[in-house]
Amino acid sequence: MAGLFSGKIALITGASRGLGRATALALAKGGAHVILLAKQTAALRAADDAIRREGGSATLTPLDLTDGAGLDRLGAAIFERWGRLDILVGSASALGALSPVSHIQPALWDEILAVNLTANWRLIRSLEPLLRQSPAGRAVFLTCDEARQKKPYWSAYASSKAALKTLILIWAREMAEAESKLRINLYDPVAAATVTRRAIYPGEDLSLIPKPEEVIKPLLSLLDEKNARHGEIVSFKRQKGDQT
Repeated sequence: MAGLFSGKIALITGASRGLGRATALALAKGGAHVILLAKQTAALRAADDAIRREGGSATLTPLDLTDGAGLDRLGAAIFERWGRLDILVGSASALGALSPVSHIQPALWDEILAVNLTANWRLIRSLEPLLRQSPAGRAVFLTCDEARQKKPYWSAYASSKAALKTLILIWAREMAEAESKLRINLYDPVAAATVTRRAIYPGEDLSLIPKPEEVIKPLLSLLDEKNARHGEIVSFKRQKGDQT
């Protein structure tokens, strides 16, 4: 993977842990300068340390995704420093509590929609001009099975992810009609051994679940400037013989 993303400027949300962190480390190892966006400063610094140990470079952006004004300022800050953005990965999400529809607290509903849907719309609004300045802009947002399976008790999370899927696919179609070089896709990791997964399924044997480093391989392929896929939902499929 070394050199595949040399010279690229990449922004990853949810970059302090899980799939976002694994993606950031892989992009940095491939030569990209990564902008790490997450809420927890200490976890961001730990990710930065891991990147620097591998010889990569990063810019830390401690920001709450519910801070709409902060997301609006982000685009201007990136423009002033780099003039463009080559890669956007929307990995951050809020799960909330699994609950019957009628039991969801309004504050929790608002938070889940704000992080999983509204924040990504604000990012698109702020960063689209920068992505279109790139000669081969790439944007990938994480989706999930729950967005289509209609599982009981997952209503808030699933609704937010289903809305995000619609938003991103419409944006992709708009960029196609504009004849933009920007390529936009959704990626469904299916399952990965992360902290969030452990919280949902506490009794599960995580040794049987693919690690984030394995799960992000198809995502990285979507970020390659040679990959022309656009407006698609790509799912992780473990290859026969792969090890955890």
